Amino acid sequence: MAEKGSATVGIVMGSDTDFPVMAEAGKTLAKFGIPYDMEVLSAHRTPERAHDYSKTAASRGLKIIIAAAGAAAHLAGVMAASTTLPVIGVPLGTSSLNGMDALLATVQMPGGIPVATMAIDKAGAVNAAIFAAEILALNDAELSRRLLLHKEEMARGVAEKNAKVQKQRGDHK
Repeated sequence: MAEKGSATVGIVMGSDTDFPVMAEAGKTLAKFGIPYDMEVLSAHRTPERAHDYSKTAASRGLKIIIAAAGAAAHLAGVMAASTTLPVIGVPLGTSSLNGMDALLATVQMPGGIPVATMAIDKAGAVNAAIFAAEILALNDAELSRRLLLHKEEMARGVAEKNAKVQKQRGDHK
């Protein structure tokens, strides 16, 4: 987390029950050294606060907003409607439809109000943070280098897993 006013990415969610998923976005941003803030805002229960957050985001130094999209999935759209900053939506699997409703609602934004949509739940939260880092890296060579190292680390992990599988296969070739 960042001190107030020093964050470059804002993470918003409609309820504290969304925190376990959205914390993954925060952990990933922290891994890349990206300062962020995190707020519970509701498009339905605190609409004025939600609008104020997005309207003042740029003046507070934010460059990107990552918004959890719960069952009704309105928070990401509310953010996008009130700012020119990129908004990344993370559909949450919190409904009886396991997030399909949130996914479909988030990708169905009307023309002119874009929300980049990630995968459902934790994978989406991690990808939202990485996507935010990639956007910020367009103007930050050091961040671009850290992203490249991250991809190389993932590739090494796959190679190690492959070697393990090949060893376990043994004579079954």
